Amino acid sequence: QTGANDLQTKADRLVQMSICASLAQKFPKVTIIGEEELPSDEVTEELIEDGHCEEILKKTCPAQYTGIKEEELVIWVDPLDGTKEYTEGLLDHVTVLIGIAYGGKAIAGVINQPYYNYEAGPDAVLGRTIWGVLGIGAFGFQLTEAPAGKHIIVTTRSHSSALVNECISALNPDRVIRVGGAGNKVIQLIEGKASVYVFASPGCKKWDTCAPEAILHAVGGKITDIHGNSFQYNKEVKHMNSAGVLAALRNYDYYASRIPNTVKQSLVP
Repeated sequence: QTGANDLQTKADRLVQMSICASLAQKFPKVTIIGEEELPSDEVTEELIEDGHCEEILKKTCPAQYTGIKEEELVIWVDPLDGTKEYTEGLLDHVTVLIGIAYGGKAIAGVINQPYYNYEAGPDAVLGRTIWGVLGIGAFGFQLTEAPAGKHIIVTTRSHSSALVNECISALNPDRVIRVGGAGNKVIQLIEGKASVYVFASPGCKKWDTCAPEAILHAVGGKITDIHGNSFQYNKEVKHMNSAGVLAALRNYDYYASRIPNTVKQSLVP
């Protein structure tokens, strides 16, 4: 008896084993925190990635990061964000997230969309990688702002609730887009498909937000909990973002000012 959840768990584990083992081999002193429990046994050679990206190495490291020690970094890994959508065949919702934090702040991130373009025909290039570093910028996509004067909300597809919907209504949306995955939702913001990402519920974790936060902040956007508190990513922090998510590429303050107090009171950081 194997169902969608077993498939998903296997995919999750293999991707996480590959990412975490490859990073640990190259950077043995960093702290790596992943969604799945890590296996203690040896990882097979074909799961190890030891290459590097020339495009990234051409960039100059921002001065504020040149003195960082390896052991001061925390890497947050979500091997398969948008799991439910993956099992339902909504492959464009799926992302692989790798976020790098220093001093408790998200400073760099990678969002890989393995199935990007999967419906575009046999000649289309499948998959893409979006990445960003604070102080350098973000790459791998076309930065686009949402239509001016429109309030297009992107929110959860599979974790809705009365509170989630109350918060959405308060923002007086012209349109609501429901998609899976935090990585995917931030992509909607940076590609101009949505003006605000709001999720008035616990459930989202640090490995969901670290990579997208770094990319969004690298292009001048903002992401916080529903109260406006920044997320902390030091290794001791609790994994749950229990006070929800609010994010926008532009006009963050406009949306933050419209979150109802009843919603805020229901979500304790």
